[in-house]
Amino acid sequence: MIAAYGVANLLQSVAATRTTLHHTFDPGLLLRLAGHRSYLVGLTCQMLGFVLAFLARRDLPLFLVQASVAAGLGVTALLGVLVLKWRLPAAEVLLLVLLLVGITALVLAAKPAPSRQLGTAGVVGLVVALGVIGALGFPAVRLHGVPGSVALGALAGLAFSAAAVAARPLASVHSFDAFLRHPLLYLLIVHSIVGQLLLGLAMQRGSTTAAVAAMDAAGAVPAAVVGLLLLGDRIWPDREWLAGVGFVVTLVAVLALTRYAEPQHQHGLLPDGCGRDRTARPRAALPTRPRPRLPGSAVASRRRSTSIAPVPRR
Repeated sequence: MIAAYGVANLLQSVAATRTTLHHTFDPGLLLRLAGHRSYLVGLTCQMLGFVLAFLARRDLPLFLVQASVAAGLGVTALLGVLVLKWRLPAAEVLLLVLLLVGITALVLAAKPAPSRQLGTAGVVGLVVALGVIGALGFPAVRLHGVPGSVALGALAGLAFSAAAVAARPLASVHSFDAFLRHPLLYLLIVHSIVGQLLLGLAMQRGSTTAAVAAMDAAGAVPAAVVGLLLLGDRIWPDREWLAGVGFVVTLVAVLALTRYAEPQHQHGLLPDGCGRDRTARPRAALPTRPRPRLPGSAVASRRRSTSIAPVPRR
């Protein structure tokens, strides 16, 4: 699951930077992204990760599953260094190590348990959350650079978090007919589509690391809180401190990654398929050399060669 999400983030970011920059909250972006093979392969990896995460949510608490999804950021960064020659600062590498430590602590603290069903109030809350996320997407899409990546990535995280909340009780439904009739299924689909659109817009605006880190940070807390309060998520006795430390370390790591993230793509710099490095920074302008001064005779000769000969006076 972690590897699938990491590969998906990388491939989708490549396709996003090769697509015309969108300044509106336009669902047509998904259709344009689908024209890139890298995006389709990344979407396939994301669907694989989604299925594995859906099965994991049947018994595992949301704070563990969502944190594991966030760990895909480390795979994305590693593949970016190896494949696309990204340059990660030393602080960012340290944060990725802290992210792994936090995930490990959550794995040791989480206690498997089936989910409780979400009541009518919870379903209505997911519908309201969908409207709020969609309304905030229109002003956020006007931002550019890393701030745009963070804002749109955070909204994508909230959408995916709502989808995770819907998936946890939905995974416990045993009847296929009840599964198809369940309103949480359609809320899961709509929230996932909105989150996918927001993530694509976020990746167009600068840093893949910033977009994915903001998405994971914004999606981890709401899902964890709802899971513990409403869905029956459990922690092993006497390991509450470990769960708290692991969750805080994971959250701080992904939040700090947005602080140290540098733009790894410059949208529209090169056309699709160009063999040059798409992430290369423009060269600094070379200093202009002062034009050497010519001797007086040379100056006079140059003037005579470039001007009309004067008419002699009579």
